[in-house]
Amino acid sequence: MIVTVKRQSEPFHFLASNEEGQSLTMDGVQENAKGLRPMQLLLAALGGCSGIDIVSILEKQHYIPTDITITLHGTREKDAIPSLFKEIFITFSIEGDIPLDKVLRAVQLSLEKYCSVAKTLEPTAVIWSEIILNGINITDGE
Repeated sequence: MIVTVKRQSEPFHFLASNEEGQSLTMDGVQENAKGLRPMQLLLAALGGCSGIDIVSILEKQHYIPTDITITLHGTREKDAIPSLFKEIFITFSIEGDIPLDKVLRAVQLSLEKYCSVAKTLEPTAVIWSEIILNGINITDGE
């Protein structure tokens, strides 16, 4: 796996590209940002990794989600350098004709076994989640 990060403009605008030619922009400023900040990308990576796992697990069981939205809220250490994530709360909003137990198991397997990003964050961050299936909250946070 190869990713190249190249500065685009001052002060902190960067372009990250992979060997297949996909790219995204990053920025270190909050006002007038030209991309996501690196720690936002880490949350996005967690959401993407887990989302891919969940879809894969469900589709292997012949359940096709019609929509998935994953919202992540990260809390970082205050006044620390580096400022690591201490807690991450994930809301999985899933739509489709899928049994409750299958959705619960898919999320559990992703976060506890398959998602490499979750396992990477696990030593420093507590990861909590809730699941909303077809508009109904089926968990109260785990």
